[in-house]
Amino acid sequence: MKNPFKKKIDEGLEQLETGAANTWLLGGLKLALAAIAVVALMSLGLGFYWSQEPEMSIREAGNANQAAPTGTATVQALQQLGGILLHKPGGYLSNDLFPPGVFLDNVPNWEFGVLVQVRDLARALRNTLSRSQSQSREDPDLVIAENQFYFDNHSWFLPATEDEYQKGLVALDRYLLRLGDPGEQQAQFYARADNLSLWLGEVETRLGSLSQRLSASVGKRQLDTALAGDSAAQQSTTTASEQELKTPWLELDDIFYEARGSTWAILVILRAIEQDFGLVLEKKNARVSLRQIIRELEPTQDPLWSPMILNGSGLGVLANHSLVMASHISRANAAMNDLRQLLEQG
Repeated sequence: MKNPFKKKIDEGLEQLETGAANTWLLGGLKLALAAIAVVALMSLGLGFYWSQEPEMSIREAGNANQAAPTGTATVQALQQLGGILLHKPGGYLSNDLFPPGVFLDNVPNWEFGVLVQVRDLARALRNTLSRSQSQSREDPDLVIAENQFYFDNHSWFLPATEDEYQKGLVALDRYLLRLGDPGEQQAQFYARADNLSLWLGEVETRLGSLSQRLSASVGKRQLDTALAGDSAAQQSTTTASEQELKTPWLELDDIFYEARGSTWAILVILRAIEQDFGLVLEKKNARVSLRQIIRELEPTQDPLWSPMILNGSGLGVLANHSLVMASHISRANAAMNDLRQLLEQG
């Protein structure tokens, strides 16, 4: 026969052990939840900090020494843009695979907008700005720079995008050193009206596309004018005579921040262009036209006070940030077309 007192003692010990185990599990769970909360708050704060657009006064871009060789300001502006992509808070985020970078989409779209302008200017440097004519030799460092900037912008490892873009910046450094060496006559920068007009044409095309994509935020009906003005013109496939264009709701902020990054980069480059092409602009009486383009683009960088990109109807109660951005870009696009006409006149 079992002792009843011993049985009660055993039951009490079991309860104590069970209670201790439950207390340990509860304590561990609380500790884990606290750690998760701390990590989440840190990621949130870090993500907010990384999401801030780089603070750089556009008016300070391209302030090279006045005695520097022609082209110095433009090349330095390109270097600044590439350096900011890689070394801003959080670094280059478009290829991030881990929190908080992987959850951020506004900054990667901003980065892509800047990258498009970096690539276009690098190509212009290689093909026109550094060559006196179509049969002249390409600069070897500019060939490297252009190729490196066209590397996949989402590669995380082997090789990483940052490493390839850094090689492009190093190639620009070598070109800039040779540009300033009186004994190195192969490195040149030709500040001519036709060269500037060609680059402006590329930018004008980019701005036109951004304006259309932004304007489609509210949806619009568009007629097909692709073959207008030429009765013998043809296209690959037949398209509808009228189309309904509308940007998907989830892509609104992506296009907005891409446009914001692209226009920011254009502003930086234009400040440098004004210095390097000063004599050309004066001769064509076109400096005020260039400054008007800058004036039209500057509002695209105004602080955004809304926590999200709003998509109200054109004349509705809520604002439509995409239409506001499209308006500024369209005006700059028109001013750029006027400047090109001035440059192409004799």
